[in-house]
Amino acid sequence: MKKRLLVATGGGDCPGLNAVIRAIVKRSRLESDDWQVIGSIDAFNGILQDPMKLVELTPEVVAGIHVKGGTIIGTTNKGGPFAWPVKDIKGNITTVDRSNDLIRRIQYEGFDGVINIGGDGSQRISQKLFEKGCPIIGVPKTIDNDLSFTDFTFGFQTAVEIATDAIDKLVTTAASHHRIFVLEVMGRYAGWIALHAAIAGGAEVCLIPEIPYNLDKIKESLVDRIKDGPGFAVIIIAEGAKPIGGEMANEGFKSVESHEVHLKGAGERLVSEIDSLELGVETRLLVLGHLQRGGIPNAFDRILAAQFGTKAFEMVLNKQFGEMVCYTHPNLTTVKIKKAIKEYNLIDLDSDIVATARGLDINLGD
Repeated sequence: MKKRLLVATGGGDCPGLNAVIRAIVKRSRLESDDWQVIGSIDAFNGILQDPMKLVELTPEVVAGIHVKGGTIIGTTNKGGPFAWPVKDIKGNITTVDRSNDLIRRIQYEGFDGVINIGGDGSQRISQKLFEKGCPIIGVPKTIDNDLSFTDFTFGFQTAVEIATDAIDKLVTTAASHHRIFVLEVMGRYAGWIALHAAIAGGAEVCLIPEIPYNLDKIKESLVDRIKDGPGFAVIIIAEGAKPIGGEMANEGFKSVESHEVHLKGAGERLVSEIDSLELGVETRLLVLGHLQRGGIPNAFDRILAAQFGTKAFEMVLNKQFGEMVCYTHPNLTTVKIKKAIKEYNLIDLDSDIVATARGLDINLGD
């Protein structure tokens, strides 16, 4: 009798997801032909739908997908087992808890284990399902790099490369037109992408959520850049950055089944603040957006994703349910999911990466 493994990818898409899926399938076949790997389309929504949307992930299906961005089984950050959207007779959307239904379906389908590939929100779902008796393993995925107990999450390094490339391109146009360019990048409540890209790309100012910024301090750097004639500057700002005494710019929850507040407007607000300084230099904004999530994963993320997928299957073999695979350089380790989601992996202001930025005279807004 075949053993069955369910795989789901949840939350935002991310370079390297397909490499994890491929690694799980290849490692399972190396173990035994008795293993059958099944993908749930669009996170757990696939198994919760009627009829269920499941796909068998064979070696033929996953061949060569490690070089492709996105995920072949789809993903979503809406709905899910604990907030399933339903419409009442008046057309209003509410949510219901279908987690017990999900557990029953997993049991009915004969799954011996579940691997949930996702970020903080997805792993919180993993923990709640584990507490209900689901045999689940977590794989950390997020370009934000905000999951604790793992040095890196796959997708982060690719996002940093994309942001760095954007800075490189903005420098040439900023210099040509003597402008200040503000580049807004993702990261939610953590500034990892912004800080790494600022160092790699040579930005003059880097604003991150961990350090509320002082506009007067930013002005000092900008004035220094333009005081001796037509100058230019590149500022990188994380979507969760905020001024001292202010809040993160956001649009609230987009829908009742959304799991997270939609951050938007940090860069636009900063441009308005800079314009109010009347520096005599035009300021332009570029919101990098979902370009950071798309495209081909770089070599680092492909390797890390392959390591995570291989290790996750071995954790299923060892019945290490309720745990998440981690990367602690140079080795793979595991941690209880409950422990991993206890707090965000934010930038330590006393860390060497912050000291490096300050040593390069990058203005952090403080």
